[in-house]
Amino acid sequence: MRQSTGKHLSDIEMMVLYLAWEGKTYEEIAQQTGYTVDYINKDVGNKLWRKLSEILGEKVSKKNIREPLQRAFKTEDIAATFSLSRREFPFPEGAVPPDSCFYAERKAIESLCDEAVIKPGSLIRIKAPRLMGKTSLITRILARCSSQDYKVVYLDLGSVDRHIVASLEKLLRWLCLMVGRQLNLENRLGNYWDTEILGSNDNCTVYFEEYLLPGIDCPLVLGLDQVDRIFPHAGVIEDFLGMLRSWHEKGKVSSLWKQLRLVIAHSTECYVSLDINQSPFNAGVPVELLEFEAKQVKDLAMLHGLNWSDSEVEELMDMVGGHPYLVRLALYEVAAGKMTLQQQLLEASTEAGIYSDHLRRQLDILHHAPELAAALEKVVTSSEHVELDSMQIYKLYSMGLVKRKGNLVISRCRLYRDYFYRVL
Repeated sequence: MRQSTGKHLSDIEMMVLYLAWEGKTYEEIAQQTGYTVDYINKDVGNKLWRKLSEILGEKVSKKNIREPLQRAFKTEDIAATFSLSRREFPFPEGAVPPDSCFYAERKAIESLCDEAVIKPGSLIRIKAPRLMGKTSLITRILARCSSQDYKVVYLDLGSVDRHIVASLEKLLRWLCLMVGRQLNLENRLGNYWDTEILGSNDNCTVYFEEYLLPGIDCPLVLGLDQVDRIFPHAGVIEDFLGMLRSWHEKGKVSSLWKQLRLVIAHSTECYVSLDINQSPFNAGVPVELLEFEAKQVKDLAMLHGLNWSDSEVEELMDMVGGHPYLVRLALYEVAAGKMTLQQQLLEASTEAGIYSDHLRRQLDILHHAPELAAALEKVVTSSEHVELDSMQIYKLYSMGLVKRKGNLVISRCRLYRDYFYRVL
């Protein structure tokens, strides 16, 4: 349909169109896509029917969807379009767009974030191992804030040059410049940056306080992603996070700083290399991303065109748990016809399996922490929960490799148990 009309429909619009064509109710569509009925009906649906009415030159609604499409296109063309759309599954890399039907909602966490971000001077800290959905969540939060007419700025520290993140002065000047650009404000660093008397933190604070924040007339939500990029630089991270903490404290008493809301995200694997006395960050509202539940995995399978039984979902989750990336990768490979679920399960922990890159990266971290590798070896060679010291539990859990039960741990899933049993 995109090819025929030149009009582009989003993932969620294509899914709603397909399910409406199949005669599904709004309630059924909402259940299959993971969105609320109101959002599917009043937001996506209304816009979709208006767009199709414009394309086809006649009034289109959910009730009469078949007739206008059949008048405008051959039946085989419509079938081919839906067939194509069902096979165009996005490869699971990077963030999932906020409006994608493949975005799996974490309702409790998102409600917590929605309540926190509207509070003056708030700070939300999203933490989880890699590939758990931190960027997807932070962009979702910012998209909702943008729809409420807040100013939003998203900055990914993972994309910053190494020489910048290694220098506090350069990093904070970069921060001020990039925030100003996204707010469409002129660069006036030369007017506010005093290199003779003030330190970098004070200069950055002054720039926000006297120029950036007064330059807007609504709340500013600043999203800082991959903050762990600067964790290896002890002097930089201590001052940088100290500044963010001070801004958060200012927001409790200053009407100007109440306008700033901070949402930061960082990976927890970096805890492995941090000194025991280094605190990554402990201010604001902590948000820990957990794994998907069985219902979420089954819903995602359905969105991939897979009519899986509960037992098939259980088989996949026994292998990889509810890890968002590992689940999505498995569903993509099966939906794309590259292999069956059973083939995946047989090869999962081998070098030929689809998870080999992910597993080797975890192994590389452990090779740089031999005591931690020895601790994990105890875990994967035991069929029971194992007692480790508190720092070992903390770091293995931060890597996403174990599940905790009191002072005991067990391998998070069969994939990790089988792989690390073989290689450690």
